[in-house]
Amino acid sequence: MPSNKSVSDAPITQFINCRILKEQELQSEDLWVREGTILNPERLFFDEKGYADTQIDCQGSIIAPGFIDVQINGGYGIDFSLATDNVKGGVSLVAKKILAHGVTSFCPTLVTSPPYIYHKVLPGISVQNGGAEGAGILGVHLEGPFISQEKKGAHPEQCLRSFQTGGFQDLLDTYGSLDNVALVTLAPELPRSQEVIRELACRGVTVSLGHSVSNLSQAEEAVQQGATFITHLFNAMLPFHHRDPGIVGLLTSDQLPRTLCTHGMIADGIHTNPAALRIAHRAHPTGLVLVTDAIPAMGLPPGRHTLGQQVIEIQGLNAYVAGTKTLCGSIATMDMCVRHFLQASGCTVEAALEAASLHPAQLLGVSDRKGTLNYGSDADFVFLDDSLNVRATYIAGEQVWKK
Repeated sequence: MPSNKSVSDAPITQFINCRILKEQELQSEDLWVREGTILNPERLFFDEKGYADTQIDCQGSIIAPGFIDVQINGGYGIDFSLATDNVKGGVSLVAKKILAHGVTSFCPTLVTSPPYIYHKVLPGISVQNGGAEGAGILGVHLEGPFISQEKKGAHPEQCLRSFQTGGFQDLLDTYGSLDNVALVTLAPELPRSQEVIRELACRGVTVSLGHSVSNLSQAEEAVQQGATFITHLFNAMLPFHHRDPGIVGLLTSDQLPRTLCTHGMIADGIHTNPAALRIAHRAHPTGLVLVTDAIPAMGLPPGRHTLGQQVIEIQGLNAYVAGTKTLCGSIATMDMCVRHFLQASGCTVEAALEAASLHPAQLLGVSDRKGTLNYGSDADFVFLDDSLNVRATYIAGEQVWKK
């Protein structure tokens, strides 16, 4: 039925000769965009008697929703966990560079740091739309400091904290503010953590379980209180044990609805053996979220760099805490992770692409506008060849990067 509203006369772009990812399959159809939003062509034709102002020949490209990275610590020499005089400028540099890897939205991630770092850095990072200047920011991911000492990984021990007498107030005092915070990773076995999880969830902050020695029942209780994610599954948690599978057991828990808990995976070929990737994918395919966990050394040559309070050494594709064999994030890009996940897991192309787009959007509660090519969604998408190499990146229907 035609709308009575005045119809926009903004220009319409039609992308032709492409396969678009829609409803779990690649479909040979055109993509229509107006005012940064994906259009329903039937309404355009029948209600508006409209047509395209511009046609773009995609030359057989796959068009997938733009990638969303919910765990990225920095890159290209920028460390999000350092209190520089130009926090905003550093985040903007990374936002610009990751367009080349198909990332259209991300969550700048801070590792465990002293309170003064959060108080200085967090006010400099705000939720914002992406564009030619860089990928959009969906909110900050705070990974720590409320994590397990035994599974701290590369997080500095002297900065770890627990919920003392104040409970949730301890968290607020440490961070200073939860404005523009999208995601918090904590260990659910810490005393008073369950009430903290409940309060974070009530405030609309996504809670993730990680860097933890939690048993399965503690993890299940955390999910019942509102936690919905597992930070880098298998890494920095108790290994799977048949009598108590720990956090890993959430993937097949019979105490929870299947849709309740999703899991991040660093598919860089180093953090997770291909067999473990396959286990995670087959146990809960619709809950798998690809993350880079990239550190400031991403995009830089081998050698010594920083990550928050630690010195990091890059050897080949491995990033270690200097002088140890403790892994500390990756130097992988999101498009690399998508390709490796496809090859290692044996999943479909569609599943690999959705793990980097739809699933992270669902995790953060933004899948009504991000992570899909549904009508009415933001026109954030990526052109890929058949090997899933990025050809071009678009935000709000405008090309922001081209190979």
